[in-house]
Amino acid sequence: MKPIIGITPSSQTDEMAHGTFHRHCLSSPYARAVEAAGGVPIVLPPQEDGIDELLAVIDGLLLSGGPDIEPARFGDETVHPATYGIDLPRDRFEIDLFHGALQRDIPVFGICRGIQVINVALGGTLIQDVPTQHPTSAEVGHRQHERGLESSAIGHQVHATEAALVPIFDGDELGVNSFHHQAIRDLAPGLVPVAYSPDGLIEAVVLDAPGTIFAVQWHPEMMFERHPIHLRPFQHLVSAAATRKQPAIAI
Repeated sequence: MKPIIGITPSSQTDEMAHGTFHRHCLSSPYARAVEAAGGVPIVLPPQEDGIDELLAVIDGLLLSGGPDIEPARFGDETVHPATYGIDLPRDRFEIDLFHGALQRDIPVFGICRGIQVINVALGGTLIQDVPTQHPTSAEVGHRQHERGLESSAIGHQVHATEAALVPIFDGDELGVNSFHHQAIRDLAPGLVPVAYSPDGLIEAVVLDAPGTIFAVQWHPEMMFERHPIHLRPFQHLVSAAATRKQPAIAI
């Protein structure tokens, strides 16, 4: 049986002629990447209860990208003018889901917002707005669409400092895309940075050494069809989930 990978969606409100609809939305590249890596993707809508039941079903967890986390979650008393899309139910759901996965040894992969959720859940903090609070980022450009680059194009390089901890790199340098205005400020206890952008922002982390809890700041789901190396993090997640799914052999 293929491992089941749960993916968290974003929320969206659509005004239509026949009513207003609040939807749970997932960009299709997340599901395509999980399928291409050999997993079965399912969407996990935010909910008050049912986390234990969800965690009993999935073999791996993918925390997807999306809008900003409530600043109070990481101790900021003010909300930066550029902070947007705060979704309290999603924040609560993803953080609880992550802690539940951690307790059950379920592999977790975080993408963009996902790396930020993991950092905040473990006690770290965030830069609320990279352009105004980390000015050297102008050398890199972390919102490549503002430079006219398409989503699958390489926006900048990252340098892997501890690539052996999570085998998703091919050497020390990797070209990535970039669509974020927030980033890790203070790294949470237990997280190990494994890659940096040229301006010093943390671009990838693992939790301790095994690499079954890991996250990146870029969007590999948008890149893997054009740059196959970016399928590796999904393959790593699915492989870890498959290993966990296998029943123990009695001796």
